[in-house]
Amino acid sequence: MAEHPFLTESFHIEWSQLTADKVLADIEEALVRADENIDQLTELDRGRMDFDSIFVGLEKASRKLSRAWRLVEHLDAVCNDAPLRDALNVMLPKVIGFHSRQYLNKALWDLLKTYANTDEAQSLEGVQKRLFEETMKDFRENGADLQGAERGRLAEIEAELAKVTQSFGEKVLDSTNAWELVIPTEDEARLAGLPGSAKAAALQSAITAGKGTEADPAWRFTLHFPSFFPLLEHADDEALRKEVWAGRTTIGRGGDYDTTSLIWKILALRQEKAELLGVGDFADFATSRRMAKSGTRALAFIDDLHGRVQKAFNREVAVLQEYRAEQTHTPVELLEPWDVAYWAEHRRKALYEFDDEELRPYFPIDGVLRGMFQISEQLFDIRIVERECECLESGSGKTTEKVEVWHPDVKFYDLRNGDDVHLGSFYADWHPRSNKRAGAWMNYFDTGCPPHGEEDRVPHLGLISGNLTPAVGDAPALLRHDEVQTIFHEFGHLLHHLCGEVPYRSLNGIHVAWDFVELPSQIMENFCWERKSLDFFARHHETGEVIPTKLYKKMLAARNYLSASATMRQLSLGKLDLELHMNFASKPPEDLDKLTRTLLADYQMPLRTAVPTPARAFTHVFSHPVGYASGYYSYKWAEVLDADAFTRFQKEGVLNPETGRSFRDEILTRGSSDEPELLFRNFMGRDPDLHALLRRSGLTG
Repeated sequence: MAEHPFLTESFHIEWSQLTADKVLADIEEALVRADENIDQLTELDRGRMDFDSIFVGLEKASRKLSRAWRLVEHLDAVCNDAPLRDALNVMLPKVIGFHSRQYLNKALWDLLKTYANTDEAQSLEGVQKRLFEETMKDFRENGADLQGAERGRLAEIEAELAKVTQSFGEKVLDSTNAWELVIPTEDEARLAGLPGSAKAAALQSAITAGKGTEADPAWRFTLHFPSFFPLLEHADDEALRKEVWAGRTTIGRGGDYDTTSLIWKILALRQEKAELLGVGDFADFATSRRMAKSGTRALAFIDDLHGRVQKAFNREVAVLQEYRAEQTHTPVELLEPWDVAYWAEHRRKALYEFDDEELRPYFPIDGVLRGMFQISEQLFDIRIVERECECLESGSGKTTEKVEVWHPDVKFYDLRNGDDVHLGSFYADWHPRSNKRAGAWMNYFDTGCPPHGEEDRVPHLGLISGNLTPAVGDAPALLRHDEVQTIFHEFGHLLHHLCGEVPYRSLNGIHVAWDFVELPSQIMENFCWERKSLDFFARHHETGEVIPTKLYKKMLAARNYLSASATMRQLSLGKLDLELHMNFASKPPEDLDKLTRTLLADYQMPLRTAVPTPARAFTHVFSHPVGYASGYYSYKWAEVLDADAFTRFQKEGVLNPETGRSFRDEILTRGSSDEPELLFRNFMGRDPDLHALLRRSGLTG
């Protein structure tokens, strides 16, 4: 058994050894080693220093600490429990403190500035010049030029931000898990309208939780999306829908779970940080090195797109109100928030004779993954091979050659290029658990690099995770079409990382401008709609048949149903994020619900019952010191890029290997080796066209 299991250099991680009681000692040891490495860097002979000794040395200095801490944070996300949470919170300020010390280290900054004046620095080209420039910006952005008390205050802010954003995420997770709804046998009639798949999943959930049995069935629902959303969309019982909607509003709201004060504290800390660094607000600070370049430009993008879709959005709202009135023989009036998804789904069925549930049998998760891999192999000249896995008891020893995983549901794959070179590997963890945070995400444990100089190739190691519909009984997990898109989305992020061929880790993989990082993920979603690509994976789990032509046509016809409303929802979240950081972070706290309604008056559907602000559960923005803060607009920004970029696939062939290889060479392999605008231009031959997104969404009329 390793003395410090979290500091393992093994590519295949022994998860059973990574126990909460090891966190404190292991991270302390990693901190000591990282500090020693930084000290050695600062002692470099100024007359003999060169690019590699400084910048490669800087990348290596804290790599072991970064990997160990990513393992701790990952386990907190997928196997959360009290001992691990306690250990993480003890070490979090110390890890943040290290990174603050690194950027505020006067001797280290002097070394970098001294090198900047050398002939070698002045003659750097290509990716070396890029790494040099980006590193200098990193240091300045993190306060290297600050003096006196300001340096100490910035370190305090970083530590406090880490603590408060971690608390935000914990409160959201705890409030999500605190709610459940159990429908007993005698109330089964309340579930009228619910699809059989959702009902079966709820029955299994009740049995697993000890709330029902096969002989005495009950149906259990939680606030995880695959559990609660079918009720909002299909349940005929309005009181039941209202109860579920009310449950959703408890996330991050009320009592010990309330995140309101944390939001205002986070905003104030970010604002103070921006001002310390000489920037007017956090939005300008966060976007200065992204494609948007400023908060003002990001907000202008949101407002411009809002103006282009507002008429269509207002029309969709009015038509949905009229439809409900017709169906219920009541006057046209505002909808209740728990009625929107229900009547929207009913109208979609009426318009297109299409029920999304009809597609589930064609999307067994193993078939979706297998087909997605085949598409990627054909397009990007890669090979994906599943490995045998095992999940061991905590603290037990590894005895086989199987790859160890943290839960029995987790799978592991190797990714190789067409020449059979191992580029990287990844874990996949797709289904919800009570100790796993909500949503879907991609992350990494190691950023590798290609062979360069005397260094051999180092493979990447990543992961993808989600909370998709689980299997029920002996049947496979059958997914909704939007869940299939989620898989493709996260796999796009993963490809971006694992295909990275930049020789310097801090510029490789997904280490790119935040409003560019969603391009590979969102372009992959397009393959969930094209007939040629669908036939690779959309096959009936019993017969193996592809989606019938009639059903496929109905699916396409319904694709842009309420597309303005979907667009407006994303824009509203991007606007709320930017407005809070630009215009309210330096002001006294306000009534968050009232403020949200004011800011988003033209962005949200008018409803009879006021909806609480989404900010209290906005983990993208408030559960990380930076994360998507002042960056949620990136989803729509990158959607413009992906809609336009995919037109090349459509023109040259959806599964054309030459087009796919060009995307791999110009985007996936390049990381942040150049400006994102140039990378896009290299692939498309021109700048992006906003109208491609509007055309795809059916919003050009």
